[in-house]
Parts: sequence; structure tokens; C-alpha cells
Amino acid sequence: MIYKNIADLLRNEINSHKFAIGDAIPSEKKLAESFSVSRMTIRRAIDELIHLRLVSREQGRGTFIIAKDFHFGVTKLTSFKEIVSDANIEGRTVVIDFKIINAPLSISSKLELNNDEKVFYSRRIRYINNKAVMVEDSYMPFKLFKNLSVEHLEESKFHYIENICNISIEGSYEACYAIMPDQGISKLLSIEPNQPILLLTTLSYSSNNQFINYAIIYRNTNEYNFEYHLKRHENTLISKKIQENEV
Repeated sequence: MIYKNIADLLRNEINSHKFAIGDAIPSEKKLAESFSVSRMTIRRAIDELIHLRLVSREQGRGTFIIAKDFHFGVTKLTSFKEIVSDANIEGRTVVIDFKIINAPLSISSKLELNNDEKVFYSRRIRYINNKAVMVEDSYMPFKLFKNLSVEHLEESKFHYIENICNISIEGSYEACYAIMPDQGISKLLSIEPNQPILLLTTLSYSSNNQFINYAIIYRNTNEYNFEYHLKRHENTLISKKIQENEV
């Protein structure tokens, strides 16, 4: 569909540095001339952007940008709070479930726990600019985090682990899948049931190679995107310094 392709192109332009929130996009007439299509096609493309809550059409004035997609580059393990802070945007976390449970076999096997061990289970919704961008189900060993609270989880899980529990987070194993969400997740993310989302699983471990957290994350890709920056070769200067220190 031509109008969807145009909507995608306009969306990229809106998210670029060419435009700021509050700016007007070119008129339907100018866009129609630019893309060599009818004004009806442009109007349908703009309707797509309105549906995504990126622009607002004002009668007699034009169409204005009211939001931008949030996306970030992935180069290291970073907390949600660190991401929104670095991007200088409004982000918040709401815990909607928090309890101690016996670890299900599927969870205890991942965290390398005994079958009878307990874990903290929590469900959190992450918001950016008051839009739900992800739902996270998290499992943390009770024996490691006995004083874990809702307040800790609504502030920063990473901060709690590293600064209160003095456990150094070394890394995380992650896997990503495209799925169709169930009705419950769709409702929490305020999306249509037939809208695909990304499911991300993360298994975090400490500097002494102990598994400390397993999470299942449902991401609304209409509102929250991420890009990977993966380097094939290590930095030459760093490699040279390491070799010099070994001599």
C-alpha cells in the first residue's frame, strides 16, 4: 500500500533531527507534489501517523508533531532508568504485582536453584512520556535479595542490586522473538490484540557467575525501538595496551 510506505518515510523524517516536537510538517499539497501522489493518499498516510499519536491535525492550521518514537542504541547492558535519563525524557515504572513464590521448574532451572527455593516475582509496566512501552515479568532469588521491595523495583533494579546488595552485574544472556500478545498484555500496553510485539528474555549474572535475575519482557515496538551496535573487532588501541601490560 503506497500510503503506508509514505507514512513510514514521514515517520522516519519526524524522528530525525530535522524536526522537533511542536513543528508543523509540510502541507498535504506539498507532500503530494513531493511524492507524486494524490492528496487523498497523503491524507491516509497522515492518518496513520495520527493513529500512532505522532502528529495532530488542527483544522485551518496544519499538522503538528506531538511526539517522537523512542529508540536507543544497544552497546552495553543498561538499565531502563539510565536509558531515559541519558535521553533526557520522562520515564517511570509501576509495579502491578509483587510476591514471593516457589520457583516454577522452568525458572529454577534457568537460575540454577533447587526446586524448593523461593523467588521474588514482580510484574512492572514501564512508561515513556506516559505511554506504556513494555511489561516485564521478573524472577529474582529470594536468598540473594531478602529485603527487595516495590520501592526498589520502581526506582531501579540495577541500582538496588549493585548499590544496596553490593552485587556486581557482569552481563546478561538475551533472546528476542516476535509474538502475538495475549489479551492481558495487549490491554496493559494499550494496543490492538492483533498487533505484533517483541518478546525479550534476559538472564543476568553477577561477576562471580551467579544467576541473579530472569526476566520476560513484552515490548511495544510502536513506542519503543532499539538498535544494536556490534563490533566485529576489538579496539586496536585497547588491544595494544593490554598486550603492553602483559609484557
